Amino acid sequence: MKFFFPDAHDLVDPTFDFTAERREFSGSRQQSQLYAHEVLDEPPYDGMLLSKAMIDPHSTAKSVRYSFAQVQRLKRVGAREFLRLDRPGLKQNLETMGDCGSFSYVNDPEPPYGVDAVIQFYLDCQFDYGISLDHVILGFREPGAKHEDVPPDWRRRFQITLDKAEEFLKLQRQNGLPFVPLGAAQGWSADSYRDAVKSLQEIGYDYIALGGMVPLKTNEILATLQAISEVRRPGTKLHLLGISRLENLEAFESAGVYSFDSTSPLKRAFMDDRDNFHTLERTYTAVRIPQVEGNAQLKKLILAGEVDFGAARKLELACFEGVLSFEKGHLDIEVLLARLREYESVWHGRKDDSQRYRETLEDRPWANCPCAVCRKLGIHVILFRGAERNRSRGFHNLHILRQRLNLIPAER
Repeated sequence: MKFFFPDAHDLVDPTFDFTAERREFSGSRQQSQLYAHEVLDEPPYDGMLLSKAMIDPHSTAKSVRYSFAQVQRLKRVGAREFLRLDRPGLKQNLETMGDCGSFSYVNDPEPPYGVDAVIQFYLDCQFDYGISLDHVILGFREPGAKHEDVPPDWRRRFQITLDKAEEFLKLQRQNGLPFVPLGAAQGWSADSYRDAVKSLQEIGYDYIALGGMVPLKTNEILATLQAISEVRRPGTKLHLLGISRLENLEAFESAGVYSFDSTSPLKRAFMDDRDNFHTLERTYTAVRIPQVEGNAQLKKLILAGEVDFGAARKLELACFEGVLSFEKGHLDIEVLLARLREYESVWHGRKDDSQRYRETLEDRPWANCPCAVCRKLGIHVILFRGAERNRSRGFHNLHILRQRLNLIPAER
């Protein structure tokens, strides 16, 4: 099963000094910093996905959108060169995939652009794969929900997605366009997704991307794949768009999923409350030592006069230096945990992650990981503190996902 990683400007600065917490970065961030496939010994994914939402002015994803200069360079050199997928010594041929970024216009009655604009985006970026224009349906019903029983807007979006897919494939074939076309399927139930896949196969697709599933529960995704299996032809491949239920990869593969894309392993490194550092056996909680000047909650308390800045800063440094001393064997774990708990009571109040921190520090999972991130960072990779550590930990998680995928049999 292939894994495509969606690009959202997730890079790390190779000049960052983790002990001194200083950087020598200058110039363009995208050109000076490194992607996961440039940091790890082997790429953790089979390719990268780039959404039109990243370059389109209509997009609501303003925090990660490409700048004007980046868009011009992307169109000039193509996604492969822009994302540096052909770095020297890379054994694996990384691929590129484009989609239209339908979640960025989910609240609009119609897609803000047409099939021609999507195709032009794919040609400009020189993608290997391109997904047809779709319109997300935000809703899901139990099996048996009839077409006439769902909101008219859902039925309209369903038909828009099929009509655009038919137009997309027609133009791709008529013009001999140099990318593999995927037909997008949207639905509001397992049965409607099944009907969408059946229609897309009749149109002529043998590679189908299932969209709109990000909000679904795991059992709903599995039920949908089961329904699709009733009509899926032996040669038809499925792609799951934005799916994060990575504990079910083997079940997905058994249901005909050929590829998927997800940012979940990276995001869980700093957005999950507990499962921040992944291993093949389990997950660990990262040790949180927030920077006094970088933690919004703590800054609010300081400005309100509820916390003294100097005292908080002293506790922060005691925890940070304590972790480094613990790693060298110069500080007892009980002393370190007491410091962490005291600081935690200041920046979070009632929260107490002491037991999870104990498991992390006693098991030392970073010391047993051979990936380039853990070899370079050591205990720094387990600290929940600043973008460089958090993204680096996310790169480690991508490495673990690659290992999991390698354990899934290629054929059944």
